[in-house]
Amino acid sequence: MSKTILIVGAGGQIGTELIPHMQQLYGEDHVIAAELRPQVCEKLSEKVRVECLNALDARAYASVIKKYRPDWIFNLVAVLSATGEKDPQTAWHVNMGALLNSLELAREYKCGVFTPSSIGAFGSNTPSNGTPQDTVMRPNTIYGVCKVSGELLSDYYYSRFGVDTRSVRFPGIISHGTLPGGGTTDYAVEIFYAAVKGESYTCPIPHNSYMDMMYMPDALQACSGLIEADPSRLKHRNSFNITAMSFCPRELYEVIRRRVPDFKMTYRVDPVKQAIADSWPDYMDDTCAREEWGWNPVWDIDAMADDMLRNLKVKLLK
Repeated sequence: MSKTILIVGAGGQIGTELIPHMQQLYGEDHVIAAELRPQVCEKLSEKVRVECLNALDARAYASVIKKYRPDWIFNLVAVLSATGEKDPQTAWHVNMGALLNSLELAREYKCGVFTPSSIGAFGSNTPSNGTPQDTVMRPNTIYGVCKVSGELLSDYYYSRFGVDTRSVRFPGIISHGTLPGGGTTDYAVEIFYAAVKGESYTCPIPHNSYMDMMYMPDALQACSGLIEADPSRLKHRNSFNITAMSFCPRELYEVIRRRVPDFKMTYRVDPVKQAIADSWPDYMDDTCAREEWGWNPVWDIDAMADDMLRNLKVKLLK
């Protein structure tokens, strides 16, 4: 049975690649993109039906829901970690406002809500090696506070109102498509751009800071895999640890340098990003996702590096 998918905040790193992924699964007519920025809406309109929407405007949001009657809302609206620290009030207003509107409309119009959480939901007092599914979650960033609050609020809407809410805690996502926008793990994308352009790269993260990472194809499969999962098997819902690989900047540099021998990287550590990275897990235990809905990532660091370099050469060296 086909599903109608509404992707809100569709112009970001995940949304732009989630659109064709969902179109392939459910058909082009069953995927709708909603995006705030008019210029991004215009670009997206070449590939998908688009609604220019401010997800904080509940009335406008409701009109889109009534028009398309989606089975699932993918709420991807978010101010990311490093950007959020520059303006915490706006980050809270945007992240929680879009989520609350999504949940309320899902309650009224009987649809599901997928809202990504993040490794940012953890804090410095969380076990960092093999971070458990259920553990202490006391983040020290506004982004992390929003993610923990979002997990709790989504669980509340499930238990109180029966809204089918589901979520994963994404690690850093690496992609050759749209650039990320202000996250602590952005270096793992930027470094590939520099290598392909023949430029040196100045890394803002300490050489030995390990963080969970994932290649975009695995992230997209997690999105569709979870909404297709049998709800009777889901014990956690909001939100599942998922990961595919864990590495530090030094290791990623060495992987790239084996393929681009002249590539150079130096370090100029950003203290804000360093503090955030230090508070996040080195690697998460994703056993629950594997057992409850069959999560099984495909891409490792070497396969990802080969694919990133190949695609970015096509993209940047035309």
